[in-house]
Amino acid sequence: MRKGGILLPVSSIPSKYGIGTFSKQAYEFVDFLESAGQSFWQILPLGPTGYGDSPYQSFSTFAGNPYYIDLEALIEKGWLTEEECGACDFGSSSNYVDYEKIYLSRFRILKIAYERSGIQENEDFLKFKEDNAVWLDDYALYMAVKNSFDGASWIEWDEGIRLRRQDAMEHYKEKYADEIGFYQFQQYLFAVQWFALKAYANKKKISIIGDIPIYVAFDSADTWAAPELFQLDETCTPIGVAGCPPDSFSATGQLWGNPLYKWEYHKKTGYEWWMRRISYCYRLYDVVRIDHFRGFDEYYFIPYGDDTAEFGHWEKGPGYDIFKAMKEKIGKKPVIAEDLGFLTPTVIKLVKKTGYPGMKILQFAFDSREESDYLPHNYTNNSVVYTGTHDNDTTMGWYRSFNRKDKAFAKSYLGIKTKKDIHWEFIRAALASVADTAIIPIQDYLGLGSEARINTPSTLGNNWKWRLEEGQLDGNLAERIRKMTKLYGRL
Repeated sequence: MRKGGILLPVSSIPSKYGIGTFSKQAYEFVDFLESAGQSFWQILPLGPTGYGDSPYQSFSTFAGNPYYIDLEALIEKGWLTEEECGACDFGSSSNYVDYEKIYLSRFRILKIAYERSGIQENEDFLKFKEDNAVWLDDYALYMAVKNSFDGASWIEWDEGIRLRRQDAMEHYKEKYADEIGFYQFQQYLFAVQWFALKAYANKKKISIIGDIPIYVAFDSADTWAAPELFQLDETCTPIGVAGCPPDSFSATGQLWGNPLYKWEYHKKTGYEWWMRRISYCYRLYDVVRIDHFRGFDEYYFIPYGDDTAEFGHWEKGPGYDIFKAMKEKIGKKPVIAEDLGFLTPTVIKLVKKTGYPGMKILQFAFDSREESDYLPHNYTNNSVVYTGTHDNDTTMGWYRSFNRKDKAFAKSYLGIKTKKDIHWEFIRAALASVADTAIIPIQDYLGLGSEARINTPSTLGNNWKWRLEEGQLDGNLAERIRKMTKLYGRL
């Protein structure tokens, strides 16, 4: 069935307190999706962010980002006042997130709510703790201990707690019991608010597409709690880390720094940790986009300590074995395989064997020097087309930076006659294609330029910040999207 959707990170939703949250504006966006005839809302990973504020470098693969907790809901409960929230400095821009100010204010105001909530006596909270103990206990302890070491990565902690010795674990659990309770409280609020928003979307027949990063961060509860899952030495220092080799976009490659999996160990356990992780994702989302799908076929090993990705090498991943286990243990679930970049014959074979749809990015299509698989006439039904993703510039920003030959090719292919509404011609090409699913970033529907870009890979400082402003989405835009969605049979 042909369907359409919109990509918008939760952080980019307009809201009163500095960053997008599960607020009334999030519900209004769901209403907008419904009126625009959309079937999907695609978001980015929901985990708590660390260094660089990237949702792909999270303190936990299971926990939710406390920044997304709606403070207005806590005001309604009487746990906070409008005056207290208004007195916090969450940043002065309505267009961009100021993460430093959010970090300095958000936990302080949530702590006030925690102290007033009496949550420790709440039966729903106690059940939440019990149901999620397998990850929540480690995450809450991890964050409490991390704070006691002034935010240092766990590899820099005292040896006893770093290596999870029993006496040290008991000592920290007792010493920081209240702080642990505070982090459990945050996760409870996140879950209650997110699942309410998801239920609202599902009721309106809108499915959530979520994102599962292939790797977890080294500085995370996941790595600290289960070092046996990763390629670490006896001191828990990584042996090798993840990244991508040099290519035409980066002369020294991309050094991500995530710990690599000990795939032989995972196989022996029947991929138990992965099955738990993926199962949890299907509670959070309706469809899961698996990031860096190539890494399951082969992964790039960079020796730990290298400053660049130049001297890494490829090693064999689990291949189809992990997806076979997934289908047997979890059942047949909707997946999008992020199969971008240089694809070897074995990766192509793996994607085909799983049956998962791959991704087509329209921005990659218009290289006048060669025929491209990303040109719409080369698509298959079993694919998901995007004008661009969170890692691309907006379509208008990208088009303006085009060289003359590529721009002429794009204009000829798309039939662009004037400068007016160029972005709509790219959107038209995506929606008209044979791909079963078409996802368009909201910035492209709005025709925004590079100022609205979400992320520039391999850079720090200006990513994950862009936000919609109140009033940018209106009935006229919804109607125009709906008409084009209907025209191409995706309503």
